[in-house]
Amino acid sequence: MQTLNLVNTDHVEFNAFTLFDTQDHQENNRKLALAEQLQTSLELNSILNIFAMEAARFVEFTGLYFKSDAISGEMRGSKLARKERLFELKINNRYIGTLSYAINKPMSLATFNKLKKLHKLLVHPLNNAMLYQQALSLAMQDGLTGLGNRRQYDQQLKRAMHHANRQGSKVGLIVCDLNKFKAVNDSFGHHIGDQVLINFANALSECVRDSESLFRFGGDEFAIIVEDACEQTLTIIESRIHHAVSCDTLLNNYKVSASLGSTLMTRIDNEDTLFERADSHLYQQKLKQPCRLSVI
Repeated sequence: MQTLNLVNTDHVEFNAFTLFDTQDHQENNRKLALAEQLQTSLELNSILNIFAMEAARFVEFTGLYFKSDAISGEMRGSKLARKERLFELKINNRYIGTLSYAINKPMSLATFNKLKKLHKLLVHPLNNAMLYQQALSLAMQDGLTGLGNRRQYDQQLKRAMHHANRQGSKVGLIVCDLNKFKAVNDSFGHHIGDQVLINFANALSECVRDSESLFRFGGDEFAIIVEDACEQTLTIIESRIHHAVSCDTLLNNYKVSASLGSTLMTRIDNEDTLFERADSHLYQQKLKQPCRLSVI
């Protein structure tokens, strides 16, 4: 696909007088209706779908895409074309992302300028959607380790189990906690304890694939959701975790190891029973640990 890098670099400021500067009352009413519709959603793809209906009055395109550093989306049914026309979107001279049209025919300068004016109605709804998604991400993230938190775990486990039941596959769950972590916190303070947790989270991250999800519930409690799993998969991941922990210098210095409990879902499981069984296996593993000694 050939790309034409023609960008809009104008200083974009929201000004109602410039948005509705035409004497055509019907056109002004259309713009007002579009502005209202764009404010009805904080979902990026929905905003692009709404905007695409108006943009289609001025140009034929097979796809409409928005991309920023933090988020990307596209119009429903988007398809690539022979060329791409790019617009750089800004708010008060602050770059927010790139809007691109997939086109098969050249875009005239007049059309290009009409779309630039329409984009003034689009930039703030797009920015609101980006801020909303960022807030959602923070609400689902553990502040210390960057892993998913308990809220995200609950949502993802429910979705994964529902998908597995439809596909005839299984979800595996591994729960983890650290041995001697309380002794480290009590003896060396929370600063060292936090670093131990970060190192353990990093060790876990090295042991899973992109399709497997990591979470921290709080304290030293962690969980891994493994989709399309089998007993062998869980055994391999557990082996990797024990190896990664044993190779971590900081965890070794403070004599911290990990206990793991794992299980596979059954057809009668719900989210609670699956977790309870994995947690029970974790407890059995902790009972096998030698008596805890004070950290030296």
